[in-house]
Amino acid sequence: MHCPYCGHDDTRVVDSRLANEGDQIRRRRECASESCKERFSTFEYAVFNMPPVIKSGGEKQAFNVHKLRAGLMRATQKRPVDAKSIDRAVLVIQKRVLNTESNDVTSSLIGEYVMEELRKMDDVAYIRFASVYRDFNDIGEFIDAIEGLENSPTPELKKRQHKLPGS
Repeated sequence: MHCPYCGHDDTRVVDSRLANEGDQIRRRRECASESCKERFSTFEYAVFNMPPVIKSGGEKQAFNVHKLRAGLMRATQKRPVDAKSIDRAVLVIQKRVLNTESNDVTSSLIGEYVMEELRKMDDVAYIRFASVYRDFNDIGEFIDAIEGLENSPTPELKKRQHKLPGS
């Protein structure tokens, strides 16, 4: 690997450790050039061979992890959701797509996976995404979606709820 400071083509690994819950390897490197000796970090991660995505109009597109991440970030904008949660959701969705039985995957299936992950993270983000994804046409559809959240909380939400005395 080339040194980002001086461009020397020889660096050595000083330290390696797992990062991002074991999904990446962080390597500390040092330039082997006598005049530089700068240290820097690199990250190594698995690259998945994702199946093509069939859009609602029937056309095929390459799976775009950046588009997936952007959708999650847009839904969680200004919400108390950290970047690690989004990274975890992206990885979960990628793994689920890889584990589909088919050689290709529909955009609607990916949308359902996104909604499941958003539901675990933040109810407002879930409603934001659902309103666009499910193309809500009136306030009644919003109310139905919100009531669905209230009537069936996720296991994570149930853990956070306090029990009332006498219940």
